[in-house]
Amino acid sequence: MNRKTINAVVILGIISLASILFIQITWIRKTVAIQQKNISIQEREDSLNQVQFSEDVHLALKNVLEDIAITSGDGSDLYGAVKQLDEISFTVDINEELHPFYLETLLKREFYAQNVRQDFQYGIYDCFTDSIVFGNLIKFTGDSIYATIKDTVPDQTYANLKWKNDGHYFTVFFPSATSSQIEVDNSSMSPWIYVSVIFILILLFFGYSLNIIIRQKRLSEIKTDFINNMTHELKTPISTIGLSSEMLMKTNAEDSEKVKRYASIIYKENKRLENQVERVLNVAKLDKEKLVLKKELLDVHELIEEAKDNFEFNQLENGGKISLELNASTGEINADTVHVTNVIYNLLDNAVKYCDQAPEVVVSTRNDKKGLTVEVSDNGIGMKREDLKMIFDKFYRVPTGNLHNVKGFGLGLYYVKLIVEAHEGKIEVRSIFEKGTTFILWFPY
Repeated sequence: MNRKTINAVVILGIISLASILFIQITWIRKTVAIQQKNISIQEREDSLNQVQFSEDVHLALKNVLEDIAITSGDGSDLYGAVKQLDEISFTVDINEELHPFYLETLLKREFYAQNVRQDFQYGIYDCFTDSIVFGNLIKFTGDSIYATIKDTVPDQTYANLKWKNDGHYFTVFFPSATSSQIEVDNSSMSPWIYVSVIFILILLFFGYSLNIIIRQKRLSEIKTDFINNMTHELKTPISTIGLSSEMLMKTNAEDSEKVKRYASIIYKENKRLENQVERVLNVAKLDKEKLVLKKELLDVHELIEEAKDNFEFNQLENGGKISLELNASTGEINADTVHVTNVIYNLLDNAVKYCDQAPEVVVSTRNDKKGLTVEVSDNGIGMKREDLKMIFDKFYRVPTGNLHNVKGFGLGLYYVKLIVEAHEGKIEVRSIFEKGTTFILWFPY
């Protein structure tokens, strides 16, 4: 997958996410607008119903008061005798004592006549005796029937009702007539939370998919680079062997020096070819499940000194040096000698190869309470920050710029990290571009 394809996927993904978010926000806004409109309509209907209820009750109580006045022969002015205390309670001033049963009969008749289909309860105050008589709860059961609830506690009336101690009056309140106001639920924000969660999940999935695509692209590039490097590494010895064989066939048998030289070249290049193939196959087989370590007591200091002598003899003929700072009081660990030796040789080999001047390598050791730390520092070309994240990946090779003579398959540091972690150790790397690199290895005792 090339870069244009990835860019197209990213753009299409962003457009899709933006479209989903736009549709969801539009849908939620419309839903909230409809809900608010319904609430407004319901509140208006409740307000109208409450006004109508109050007017009906006022008229019914006024008729009750007129019936009482006619019965008692009271001709006084009744204006303002009916008062509404709040939405569900009313009071009516009277001039004479009133029998509860008579009042209850009048209330039932007038409430039904004015279409007041609500449960109610009344109370009568007598100023002569300073006493209050409570009626039971009268429940409307349909078909003009008001049934008295006998088990009602008579003195449990409306809590907000305050009785005055002057004059005769009776009160009526309707416990079930509270207006059904719509409460605005705080969970109205839940659609936004829902959209946010869905959007975040989609965004995470898109980011994860994009990351997988980029990693696959990078892996493809690394494998392609590995194949190119391997082709070059194998092609050189094969070409040398073919050329030497051709020259050997053209050489007279009497010229033993030439025969010997060409045969030596063929042998060396064949050995080099064998080593390259064996190296690739061995590293390809290594993983944490199949790797078997043969641990024994190993003196890391002796190993480092041997590696130093070997490199100075074979690879530092044109200058450079390896300095040792073996400050650890003990260099002995329990480890696989072969693999740990390969680790040290790999790091020294990289320090020498990735250097555009005379190599200056410093190998130091130190102890802590739990293990041994080995540091390998160099003055090479260093690495950029973006390369440090991938140097331990299989087949990955750090770009070397103008330094084209560095050979390899990108397996060395992958092998190093694999072996160190197999020993339950740790590996870190610090690097400054164009100044040098330091690898820090830690092995437990």
